[in-house]
Amino acid sequence: MPPADSAPPALSPSTPVGVYDSGYGGLTVLRQLRRVLPTLDYVYLGDSGRAPYGGRDVDTILDFAEQCVERLFGEGCRVVVVACHTVSCVALRHLQHRYGSAERRVLGVTIPAAEAAVAVTRGHIGFLGTARTVASHTFRTEVRKLSATVRVSEVAAPLLAPLVEEAWEETDIARLAAARYVGQFDGIDTLVLGCTHYPLLENAICAVAPAGVQVLNPAPQVAARFAAWREKYPALAPAGGGRLRVLSSGDVGRFARHGARFLGEDLPPVEHVGERHGRLALCPDEAEPLGQVVRE
Repeated sequence: MPPADSAPPALSPSTPVGVYDSGYGGLTVLRQLRRVLPTLDYVYLGDSGRAPYGGRDVDTILDFAEQCVERLFGEGCRVVVVACHTVSCVALRHLQHRYGSAERRVLGVTIPAAEAAVAVTRGHIGFLGTARTVASHTFRTEVRKLSATVRVSEVAAPLLAPLVEEAWEETDIARLAAARYVGQFDGIDTLVLGCTHYPLLENAICAVAPAGVQVLNPAPQVAARFAAWREKYPALAPAGGGRLRVLSSGDVGRFARHGARFLGEDLPPVEHVGERHGRLALCPDEAEPLGQVVRE
């Protein structure tokens, strides 16, 4: 979360909060945000047409993140919550430097996750995330800022998010994958779900975690930290009517079906966005083409 500074100017009371993720996972964060702050308006953007991000190179993640954040600012948002650990670990500082001002903010999930873990650990935190998230070591860095004595072990779990995307979280395959990854930790007392897809695998992960290990979903802490931040800057996220819009760069029907599992309720009609000349644009009537495609 950014440090306090001068109070921003008053903005329109219809200003929504933007929530951005590479796909469905950020809906687990949105679920908590709406529980804590139900009167706010939200616009969610899931970049599912280009997911997963976890195995992509840094420059591609930066490009995609810029497009998505710009789209949300274009929808009238003045604060965007990056509800994706990969983007938050790799690109948050870039996004804050490029777009942050007294009138626009970009917030992430990594610092709240580190705070939540340090608050409950007995000395050794395990962090489970995508390959790119783990390679950044951003979570470890944030923990060290809070406590120099707490150990952090990180394990990349590239198969887990795709399993959730396929709605396979209650299958034997998911349980075997969770056991394979969790089994790589040694001596941890706290296990952080470092991808917003992983809360849907919480049952499978808890079943294979060693006795006494606390499995931690950071989403409630993210929502609590955002609520505290909003008290300082209410004009950037004013109360509205509790409205929700959902944008997706992928198949909107599929996004609506699977997204309901993450949000815990049916989604409103999902609107399609597509890349046009390096920017994401609303494409309300566009459908995926069939057969051979020739680009002009």
